[in-house]
Amino acid sequence: MYRGFIVAGGIFGFLAVALGAFAAHALKQRLSPDRLDVFQTGVHYQATHALALLLVAALAAVLGGSSLLMWAGWLFVAGIILFSGSLYALTLTGVGAFGAITPVGGLCFLAGWLMVVLAGLRAG
Repeated sequence: MYRGFIVAGGIFGFLAVALGAFAAHALKQRLSPDRLDVFQTGVHYQATHALALLLVAALAAVLGGSSLLMWAGWLFVAGIILFSGSLYALTLTGVGAFGAITPVGGLCFLAGWLMVVLAGLRAG
């Protein structure tokens, strides 16, 4: 299963670079600076948590499989989809309701990092 997090991390990382370039080149002339900043925030958190997925897979290889690390990986995936995805949708559509989803994704990120901490404490 951790192989899946490596693949997901690679895909999300690839998409973060592609979306960042899309924002810098195609959206720069079409969006207000504030909306472009919102989009770039989504890209930033997606890239960061793509790397976090790779970290989860690496930790699993070093520490052995752990249900806490499995939870961390799935929470990071959910966080990317909910947090970054809602910011992309909000920016591109202007529908403010997507902003209500963003905090749920943020909570997924926080919970994922808490799972990493707990996995570390259990391993030591």
